[in-house]
Amino acid sequence: MNEHADVPYIEQWYRRFATSKLAGQSDLYRSWALGVADDTELLRLLCELPREKRQPHLVFAVSRLLGAPEGEYRQWQQWMLAHWPRVRAEALVRTTQTNEPGRCAAILPLLAQIDGPIALLEVGTSAGLCLYPDRYSYDYVVDRAAGPVTLRLDPADGPSEVVLRCEVTGNAPLPTAMPDIVWRAGIDLAPLDVTDPADVRWLQMLVGPEQQDRRDRIAAAAQIVRQDPPHLVAGDVTAALAAVATSAPADATLVVLVVGVLVYLGPQQRSAFTEALAELADYGARWISLEDAPVFPAMAEAFDENPAPRPGLFPLTLDGDPVAWCSPHGQSIAWIAEP
Repeated sequence: MNEHADVPYIEQWYRRFATSKLAGQSDLYRSWALGVADDTELLRLLCELPREKRQPHLVFAVSRLLGAPEGEYRQWQQWMLAHWPRVRAEALVRTTQTNEPGRCAAILPLLAQIDGPIALLEVGTSAGLCLYPDRYSYDYVVDRAAGPVTLRLDPADGPSEVVLRCEVTGNAPLPTAMPDIVWRAGIDLAPLDVTDPADVRWLQMLVGPEQQDRRDRIAAAAQIVRQDPPHLVAGDVTAALAAVATSAPADATLVVLVVGVLVYLGPQQRSAFTEALAELADYGARWISLEDAPVFPAMAEAFDENPAPRPGLFPLTLDGDPVAWCSPHGQSIAWIAEP
């Protein structure tokens, strides 16, 4: 068996990563990815990792976590070769867990439409930073005929250290008050603990080197969550969904958040999860999704009729019905649903 048979596959993976996934986000990661794609020695080392651990984002984050120089490719490559056993061992125990609290800006208008009190359950929750939309402040910049207008919404107890800015077009029903969230829980294969500085640092390493504002936001959100940690369950999102849902208060409306997780599931896993979600919906649960593409077949036609106004946007849905196109980290909302 050729232990380096996957070299061409990994090469193309890193080349695609450099030319599409990181456009406009990280010049450093782009240069590293292109360097790896042309580096036979490093490509052969990456063959030692399981396929799911070869992700460029994961490998780069692990290297930075362990102290790799954040400079030109040749310097980084020499560090990788010298420290490969450590990189390999760390990559084997890490997963990509982008926990961006900015996504709450896209989620909040939908939560505000749901009768409370709300029991919020997130699948693929990571550290649970998106389970606290009512603890952050929001600046919604609304596109009006006379010019943009900023609408501020703060938590009930006053302005938050985390302020999320979101540009809004269309007739989005922006909230005027925070939802009443009385219970929070999350499911993840490897949940992170906001009370552990090492886990918070890992979350920050998963953000591109140039995006200091996002790292600062994660740190500030973690400080808020640390004061009232959610109930996080380690397990498969489909297998654990029903059991965790049953622990929600009976007098609250269960709302399931599906944010950036289904893209990591295979077709059969995605189908099984959809069925489990439908069973909860039959008993009155609501669900909100913000995913990389319409992953539910029933949504495809509706989004075809309402194409994204620009590339790179994610579809936002409520109970499977399309309502908006959003930036992946909640920076913008383009509302398409009827008011």
